[in-house]
Amino acid sequence: MAISQGQMYGVAGLISAYGQAEAQKAQGIQSQTAYLLQARDSLAIAGVRAEMDTLYSSIQAGRTLKKAEIEAQNYTIAGNTLLKNMRAANASMRARAAASGVAYGEGSAAAVQRENVAATMRDVGIADLNALTARVLGFEDAAAMFQSTEMQNTLNLFAAERQAGQFTQAGTAARQQAGLLAGFTLAEAAVKGGKTLTT
Repeated sequence: MAISQGQMYGVAGLISAYGQAEAQKAQGIQSQTAYLLQARDSLAIAGVRAEMDTLYSSIQAGRTLKKAEIEAQNYTIAGNTLLKNMRAANASMRARAAASGVAYGEGSAAAVQRENVAATMRDVGIADLNALTARVLGFEDAAAMFQSTEMQNTLNLFAAERQAGQFTQAGTAARQQAGLLAGFTLAEAAVKGGKTLTT
């Protein structure tokens, strides 16, 4: 039995449709692969950013703590300077009182020294409080930096994971769509080829 020209066209159409369907499937796989790479890259970049932000936050927190410690030390030095000046002032007052023949442990000389000690101790107390406040505030600022960075990293990683999930879903949908399109291409070619072969 001789093969007609229409039958040859029908077979050629089926072969062409098969090739087109396979190309559509390959395109779907390629699209899915591209989406999966985007998902992977999105997560990787978010992870690197989180690490860098944490490192930067650690450096900034360290600087904040160091600055607070220096400030606290300056207040401590100021308090020690006040005590040193008080001792010098009281020693000078006792020397002048002794040189003048006045009893420096009694009367107005003693009262002035007591007031000098009381005023200096109030100032030293304020300097100590300022030193403690500087340390506490420095620690709080550093802790706030860490907490803020940790919260921001959590949000960024969550957003990256959602985006990666969207890329993964888009890749799956692209492959499924390509498979459906390939199936439709083959079915359509089969119908046309069947009509050609029967005529």
